[in-house]
Amino acid sequence: MSRLYLLRHAKSSWDDPSLRDHDRPLASRGRKAATRLAEHLRTEGIRPELVLCSSALRARQTLERLQGVLGTAAVIVEDALYAADADELLLRLRRVPETARSVMVIAHNPGLQDLAVELAPSGPDVERLREKFPTGALAAIDLDAAWDDLAWGVGRLTSLTVPRDLA
Repeated sequence: MSRLYLLRHAKSSWDDPSLRDHDRPLASRGRKAATRLAEHLRTEGIRPELVLCSSALRARQTLERLQGVLGTAAVIVEDALYAADADELLLRLRRVPETARSVMVIAHNPGLQDLAVELAPSGPDVERLREKFPTGALAAIDLDAAWDDLAWGVGRLTSLTVPRDLA
């Protein structure tokens, strides 16, 4: 069994309307939430072996806040994860090496939320996840398939951690 962590980037800033969406940084609230999330990862012993991160600035800044607790995880920043829909994310996950037992994806909605609910139709907090996948939230999904065999419905949501619950 493999574990997939889906992390929606932390809250971004809209202070500078001249910035392209891809270049928006984290807001102060987002920086605080990402720091709380890093402490949660440390406390819970969450150490993915591979991290796939969108190239958007807010996603990379979320990753930076977590780097101290990610240990030796291989990190890959990919342009294709920016604005990827659920099908594109699934195709990317099918290319994860079989040796990786745990993977974290740091990306965006609606693709991330759609991926989560299609992969994991059961488990605690599924209804909560269907309603909303807040910024800075982390979904943990146990998978009953090899990476290259991933398909809709092969996972079970084991937890949904929302930054405001960590305050």
